[in-house]
Amino acid sequence: MTRTVALITGAASGIGQALAVAFAHKGVAVVGGYYPADPHDPEITARLVADAGGECLMAELDVTRTASVDALAEQAISRFGRIDYAVANAGLLRRAPLLEMTDERWNEMLDVDLTGVMRTFRAAARHMGEGGSMVAISSIAGGVYGWQDHSHYAAAKAGVPGLCRSLAVELAPRGIRCNAVIPGLIETPQSLDSKNSLGPEGLAKAARAIPLGRIGRADEVASLVRFLCSDESSYLTGQSIVIDGGLTVRWPE
Repeated sequence: MTRTVALITGAASGIGQALAVAFAHKGVAVVGGYYPADPHDPEITARLVADAGGECLMAELDVTRTASVDALAEQAISRFGRIDYAVANAGLLRRAPLLEMTDERWNEMLDVDLTGVMRTFRAAARHMGEGGSMVAISSIAGGVYGWQDHSHYAAAKAGVPGLCRSLAVELAPRGIRCNAVIPGLIETPQSLDSKNSLGPEGLAKAARAIPLGRIGRADEVASLVRFLCSDESSYLTGQSIVIDGGLTVRWPE
């Protein structure tokens, strides 16, 4: 039987890594992209996938370069012969107040967090057929809430659901679905960065406002993404699903 294949960007840590393992448990082969300048070791993902009984190809990726994204898709075809799922998870997070915002900072953020999603889906769509599924990772920052000192990040993440809605309509005649996931406060290397995000103390404080009383885990987001890629969600497309422990629906206190 031909193995199902998932292409994941940002697969060396956080949600991307958790998703690679989640797919491995379901017998899905993983092609994971990682940015070599990041401090995360891609071999850890490869080892975790192997431990879960899966098969994984980790490859260098820069989502700001079309040639790099196209090359990742071509590597998936060369190794496994197909792409069934594409998950645009790679992201950049930097703090920048408006009065300190440069055009370069703004453009860099959108190039990674929004245009990088488009490049990933465009590359995958060339090889994807009936039953294919695309999922992009947005954020409640921009997807639901505003976030001071992060207007460029919020703008990019707000654009992701719009991109997914449009692609859902465009690709539906080919039998390809496209959805967005909007995570709330999830413990990842990115959110634990005190300089650019909340950091451990900020997350602990924020947890008190979450109805379920805790910060989310990367594997919980991965489970939702895996569902959106499965036949169990075969009639679900063009949607943006919030996974936040109830944070965005709580009554203000």
